[in-house]
Amino acid sequence: MATQSKPFSNLEISAFCSQMSLILKSGISAAEGIAILGEDAPPERKDFFTSLHASLEEGDTLGEAMKRSGMFPAYACDMIEIGVQSGRTDEVMDALITHYEREEEIASSIRSAVTYPAVMIGMMFAVIIVLITRVLPIFNQVFLQLGSRLTGFSRGLMNLGNILSRYSVLFVILLLLLAAFLFWLCKTARGRKARQKLMSYIPPIRRLQQQLSTGRFADGLSIALSSGLSIEDGLQIAGRLATDPDTHAKVDACAKAYHEGTSFPEAVMSSHIFSGLYARMLSVGFQAGATESVLRKIAERSAQDSDERISQMISILEPTLVAILSCVVGLILLSVMLPLLGIMSGIGM
Repeated sequence: MATQSKPFSNLEISAFCSQMSLILKSGISAAEGIAILGEDAPPERKDFFTSLHASLEEGDTLGEAMKRSGMFPAYACDMIEIGVQSGRTDEVMDALITHYEREEEIASSIRSAVTYPAVMIGMMFAVIIVLITRVLPIFNQVFLQLGSRLTGFSRGLMNLGNILSRYSVLFVILLLLLAAFLFWLCKTARGRKARQKLMSYIPPIRRLQQQLSTGRFADGLSIALSSGLSIEDGLQIAGRLATDPDTHAKVDACAKAYHEGTSFPEAVMSSHIFSGLYARMLSVGFQAGATESVLRKIAERSAQDSDERISQMISILEPTLVAILSCVVGLILLSVMLPLLGIMSGIGM
């Protein structure tokens, strides 16, 4: 009974959880609440709410109906199902609101960090291509009229520009293939996995991925524990949010150590999921019975650290790209202007 609409975004999941939390706290059943939301839903989401309401009427729980719809990530469905079984659905909804709002903030920061350098690099290549395909041939004509010709670096660039102009159709096809490849990397599940693997080879991005995975794991484990799950079950579910391979391996090692009888703080420390400070905070919180709140604080702090790291990367990339563009353009112009000035001074102009 899965709908064919586009899956919910992080903000849409957060909004859905917010509305359902309000409905459930008001004493309205999940089926009645879904029917109410369906009345005010936009046309493209009508089928989803109709399908979800039908599943609930057939006897599915809210978590099962959401999973059958195919519109929600497995983590959200699992957590809501746990909330249904434990009688804490509204509390789980409230926790998921914060979780997916934080996910959207992180995703927005990453998009900003990627978009700006991509635009700068595109502008850089556009300016360089215009220079070598349009400007340098004009200068070459001037040199020929003065009885000389472009040589060395400038001559090589002009030859490159001639090749680009001659085989422009081929290069356009290559650009379209590159655009299709980028679309595949960004818009498909397999592409996103491939992109994550490619990005992991870049040390700054790999460290950022590890930090984001750690924050997601802490947030997910906090929600799981507040929903009434045991630590062992919480580790299993929250571990799905650790998309970074290294972090996922650490979570598996922590779960294994805990299953073998090691205390939770010791298992976390031995697996090195968190840094020393966060691990000590968790140890103190565990002894004080405040594990959930400490995990939430770790998740919040990890999100803040990730934002700061992304801002630092942007602050480094921006002047670097501007400097590279300026140097390349300046080098091209100087390779033409200096010989031209030499010729003009030689003929007494």
